[in-house]
Amino acid sequence: MKLSIIIPVYNEENTILKVSEKVKSLPLEKEIIIVDDGSTDRTREVLEKIKNIQNLKVIFKNKNQGKGSAIREGLKYASGEAIIIQDADLEYEPTDIVHIFKLWIEGYPVVYGSRFLSKNRMPLHSLIANKFLTVLTNILFFSHLTDMETCYKLCPRELLLSLNLQSKGFEIEPEITCKILKRGIRIKEVPIIYNPRQSGKKINWKDGVKAIFYISKYRLK
Repeated sequence: MKLSIIIPVYNEENTILKVSEKVKSLPLEKEIIIVDDGSTDRTREVLEKIKNIQNLKVIFKNKNQGKGSAIREGLKYASGEAIIIQDADLEYEPTDIVHIFKLWIEGYPVVYGSRFLSKNRMPLHSLIANKFLTVLTNILFFSHLTDMETCYKLCPRELLLSLNLQSKGFEIEPEITCKILKRGIRIKEVPIIYNPRQSGKKINWKDGVKAIFYISKYRLK
């Protein structure tokens, strides 16, 4: 079984190489798909140096359109039986992917890595926002998730493609989760390591409002 690991990246010149090296060293059959979402720093220059590595694809987008757009672009090139997303900023520890993938092979249809099933620290505003969005999802979709917004969502490739994803930004997270739950598919959660960045790109209140809108939209649609 092969795992496709999609890494959307935007202006992460200081971390993308380390992330790609960590993912490349994972002891499992995999392909790595890095999608540069129109970076304006040295990220592209770094990626140019590694784009010809075996089992690694690098896609360059000319315009920054958001995380969801980058993920959807990466899906076009994925050939593994399962797919997972890896952020490019080192907040998530790639070694957790091995355990998540093994659980999927054992028979769980969808596996999420939860930041709230382990003792991870998170800024208060992020904690409140994540908890609220997860509780809202659980109420509307009769689920029991602890971390709806997690980056680590491992799904079968055919399932992800069948969801007909439309989001361009961070709202890709609730779109994936809500569409899976609406089909009655069980999501298995496991604890993961999480090291929140202290500065740089953060999901802001506008992203939170969008998430609330889309969670409600997918419940009613």
